[in-house]
Amino acid sequence: MSATTDALSKAVDTENAAIFAYGVATAFTSAARRTTVAEYTAAHRVRRDELVAALNAADATVPEAAVGYTLPLTVDDSVTAVRALLAAEVDCTVAYRALIEQAADTAVRRLGLGGLTDSTVRAADWRVALRDSPVTVAFPGSPA
Repeated sequence: MSATTDALSKAVDTENAAIFAYGVATAFTSAARRTTVAEYTAAHRVRRDELVAALNAADATVPEAAVGYTLPLTVDDSVTAVRALLAAEVDCTVAYRALIEQAADTAVRRLGLGGLTDSTVRAADWRVALRDSPVTVAFPGSPA
């Protein structure tokens, strides 16, 4: 495997973990947020499928989704559900930043940039919902 396919594989795994987090959070989010959760879940699936297509095009092995993923906190109400979703989006920004940095191919870097942008916007939306400040970070996906 190459640095590019390693980063693509990591991004696929991170997207699968985000999809899992959104599935768990659905049970705890308010009715007002369910449409947003469904929309964001669909966006993660589309992005994951694009990453899988890039791995297939590189003739690389696509990682299987795990049966389950460990969430960074116990989700037992609407606030912890949104916090878990924020954590999933931050994890995605890290994976996409790494993809941009490690990809040797312009098309893969563009895929990484799109994922980084989308995850950054979703993270900002969850920070607004949590009333966290600041809502945005200067360099998404970089170490804290």
